[in-house]
Amino acid sequence: MLEIDRYVVSMVGNLEVTGTVPAELLGRPLVMAANHIGTFDALVLMKACWEIGIAPRFMLAGGLLDAPVLGWALTRSGHLRVERGKATVIESFATAVESVKSSDTPLLVYPEGRISRDPGLWPERGKTGVARIALAANAPVIPISQWGAHEAIHWGNESVNGLPDLKPYVTSFLSALRRRPRFKVHFGSPVDLSDLSAGKAGDAVRAHKRIMQAVTDNLATLRRDEPDLPKYHDPTRPTDTRSPWR
Repeated sequence: MLEIDRYVVSMVGNLEVTGTVPAELLGRPLVMAANHIGTFDALVLMKACWEIGIAPRFMLAGGLLDAPVLGWALTRSGHLRVERGKATVIESFATAVESVKSSDTPLLVYPEGRISRDPGLWPERGKTGVARIALAANAPVIPISQWGAHEAIHWGNESVNGLPDLKPYVTSFLSALRRRPRFKVHFGSPVDLSDLSAGKAGDAVRAHKRIMQAVTDNLATLRRDEPDLPKYHDPTRPTDTRSPWR
């Protein structure tokens, strides 16, 4: 899966990776939290992680894991499923905590749970799931900020029911092959959660705020020349929320 991913990302655009994961955090429980900007960004993150020498498991929405070919490959690679807004999310949380505790492979999670609908593509409010997983597993959190992957493939449609629904994906991907966008990924410093615990009321919210603010602050550095709206406009992406972290 990684070999295919590296080839596809290199074919579509140019990847720039900054930051890393401290050596002392490798081989122990570790959670990584990234902003979600497009349908292509998981592939970009996989390649970025490979470049710094790690291969995390992703906690991904069921829809992506059910996708033809890609979903099969992601599932075979050991990535975890979460169904946003469903009762099984409790089971997914327990599985994620146990996975972090018992594995030397980092778990990468999108705190927002979906591609941002903020007009400027800044991080949404998100959920406290990542924070609760990290606190329950007593694991440090590495914030990951990324920019540029939104230019590879459009947001598209809520569901694909026929060939016409595939048009925004195909046309945007072919356009990206010609333009070769620049994908930027930054691995930030560990978020300090040392004064927080899983059993204390309100600590999950406090941890979530610190994680999201770290992701947003590092994202601001990546997109200094696009402080408000993205220069690349995706007409299919909903823009009905506002980021509270900017």
